Amino acid sequence: MLPTENRLRRREDFATAVRRGRRAGRQHLVVHFRSGATDPHAPGESAPPTRAGFVVSKAVGGAVVRNKVKRRLRHLMRDRVDRLPPGSLVVVRALPGAGDADHAQLAQDLDAALQRLLGGGAR
Repeated sequence: MLPTENRLRRREDFATAVRRGRRAGRQHLVVHFRSGATDPHAPGESAPPTRAGFVVSKAVGGAVVRNKVKRRLRHLMRDRVDRLPPGSLVVVRALPGAGDADHAQLAQDLDAALQRLLGGGAR
């Protein structure tokens, strides 16, 4: 499970990542990434943690399928959140085919999108 401090929860943070961040799309998901965004809600001088949020619409499937996709994506991001710059905002939006994708396919799409957003891959 993704730790609480790494979860994106506020609507304005989702909007910031989607509207002002960069985007990389793959077959089963789209990743929106805002690097090093400062968190106005965090107290103190320390760098805020990287936070990730997930958007899984009804187009993906019923409630059971949507929750399964969200659980898989949270698990995948847990292992990748340390690779991202501190203070980054990440929104992972599942596309309709994500409900039929297995864990390995979602992992491959997530890795490819993050690699492209971090400057390590071509289109």
